[in-house]
Amino acid sequence: MAQRPTYRPSKSFPTINPHAAGIDIGATHHVVAVAANRDSTPVRTFRTFSSDLQLLADWLYAVGITTIALESTGVYWIPVFEILEERGFEVVLVNARDVKHVPGRKTDVTDAQWLQQLHQYGLLRASFRPREALVQLRAYLRLRARLVEYAAAHIQHMQKALMEMNVQLHHAVTDITGVTGMRIIRAIVDGERSPAVLARFRDSRCAASEETLAAALTGHYRPEHVFALKQAVELYDVHQTKIAACDIEIERTLKTLAEAKPTPDAPLPARRHAKGRNEPTFDARGTLYQLLGADLSQIHGLGSYTILRLIAECGDDMTRWPTAKHFTSWLCLAPANKISGGRVLSASTRRSSNRAATLLRIAAVNIGRTETALGAFYRRLAARVGKAKAVTATARKLAVLFYNALRFGIAYVDPGVAAYETRYRDRVVHQLKRRAKSLGLTLVEQAG
Repeated sequence: MAQRPTYRPSKSFPTINPHAAGIDIGATHHVVAVAANRDSTPVRTFRTFSSDLQLLADWLYAVGITTIALESTGVYWIPVFEILEERGFEVVLVNARDVKHVPGRKTDVTDAQWLQQLHQYGLLRASFRPREALVQLRAYLRLRARLVEYAAAHIQHMQKALMEMNVQLHHAVTDITGVTGMRIIRAIVDGERSPAVLARFRDSRCAASEETLAAALTGHYRPEHVFALKQAVELYDVHQTKIAACDIEIERTLKTLAEAKPTPDAPLPARRHAKGRNEPTFDARGTLYQLLGADLSQIHGLGSYTILRLIAECGDDMTRWPTAKHFTSWLCLAPANKISGGRVLSASTRRSSNRAATLLRIAAVNIGRTETALGAFYRRLAARVGKAKAVTATARKLAVLFYNALRFGIAYVDPGVAAYETRYRDRVVHQLKRRAKSLGLTLVEQAG
């Protein structure tokens, strides 16, 4: 029986990274591969304990490795990446989609060898990872976002307990976690049951009258429902305390980043966006202005908290992307064209969990409700091709504005709805005249 030939790398490929290694990341062990001529045992397995990771780094240094490729597998790659980077290696984090194995046997050993060979020939692209200080800021902001989600779940628990007691507080006030709502809820937890007394906790800014509040607060206060409300309030308060602690760390990290940048000559422009309810307690706008050298909050839809999160995800150095098209492609906001035989098979955007793209999509939805040129663009596109595609297209426009403001310092000026509609009308008329001319007709504008 003929033996199946073993795979040997082609000799025609030029070696781009001669001192390359590949690591197949696992939950309990990592498989590391180097070139066969560097060690008598070119493939070794190391456990995931910190002492073993140090031994892994020692072995790679001993065999002369300078650059290492590894896949972004869950969160298991993070300790390996950080330890190897601290030891002075150039670590290339690659997307698993870009390193699919050739058909055939699939093992941890062959995966590590395949990574090593691809990296040796320079066929791998490094995934984007911001500099170390921004990585810290990103970690704090992502943790804060999770805490906000946890707190939101307990707001739902409070509302459920109130509904079970037939206390219609959410119909009388806009937000039950506002000043009026929390005063009343805490009074209920403390034992107050009189609707008239509870209604007196109304804040002067509340639109509902005391009579309306008293009617909404007439409920059936069973002890088990009050206990559930008390538990939800206590857990909500715990998460609010943790969010405040995150804000302290975020402010400290952001100020550290901004200290290295010169103070802009021009004064900070007037605020355009109102502060949202879930934004950090400190004023990040001035610090961001010093860090970036521009006030990106002048762009419609981008408040200071959104910009802070975008900087944490994308970094403050846009030279990592040669053009705005590269940036929007990385965000998966540009068409992923598939062309075969000169025919476009697909032009839809790729699916992605990019957090920066999600932030831009949320901003695009908010822009659709504004009387701005971007808002008019969103509404026109939504009416023609649907809201989903309008959100993507508007988010892409925001990404281009964000890129140009950071890369080239281009200031954003809103031309207004009227200017946008006029320009759009002129473009449509020009297209109609061109089509009429191609058909041998003349388009005449109606008088009046």
